[in-house]
Amino acid sequence: MNRIARYLRYAAPLVLLLPLAAQDPGITRQQADEILKELRQIRQLLEKQGEKGGAPSQPAGPSRAKLNLEGVPMLGSKDAPLTMVEFTDYQCPFCQNFHVKTFGELKKIYIDTGRLRFYSKDMPLDFHANAMRAAQAARCANEQGQFWTLREIMSANPDKLEMDYLVADAASLKMKTDIFQTCVESGKYREAVQVDVMEAMKIGANGTPSFVVGKSTPDGVDGELMVGAMPLPMFEAKLKEAASGK
Repeated sequence: MNRIARYLRYAAPLVLLLPLAAQDPGITRQQADEILKELRQIRQLLEKQGEKGGAPSQPAGPSRAKLNLEGVPMLGSKDAPLTMVEFTDYQCPFCQNFHVKTFGELKKIYIDTGRLRFYSKDMPLDFHANAMRAAQAARCANEQGQFWTLREIMSANPDKLEMDYLVADAASLKMKTDIFQTCVESGKYREAVQVDVMEAMKIGANGTPSFVVGKSTPDGVDGELMVGAMPLPMFEAKLKEAASGK
């Protein structure tokens, strides 16, 4: 799939999320500006495609997915009956919105109580210049036991993902910054990140953030795909549905 086709797949769910963002009284001016910037980039790509005579593809409907999560970073109890997997882009303002407004409550109510285990996978979008670097940085931080702490910092600060910021973050977490920087700049995890992207595309994840929510299996999850930075009640409804076996 060429780059334009990939952009078109991401566009529809992001546009659908704009009304939700606009109605959110807690959204900051900076967050609103980032979302508008994102949508302008997508519109420009759509216009370019239109000039070439291409037609946007239709967004995929809800679908189920089974994922093998062996070796994927996990938060929570391995014995939790329910599983959520996030495909994230650290430079995406919608991903930031999920982590700032929803993830904390989700963690407190479900992950910390042993009801849900949470996995993180990568889906950096091509038009985010720093997203691939950030995805690799998280994996390099994992080598030093700081995956989730760096992930939290990057998720909350999508505008601070240049190398200087990442090294400063690593230093604040008492990491060996020389090893960390060498790891990121070497690109040793680029292929692994791209494997995540291909998996996301395979299951129909056409925007960021995307989630697979469902019952835990011995090696992963069997659940339903959800696309977008949805509010907590929507995730709770899906978790309740998964727990009931519907």
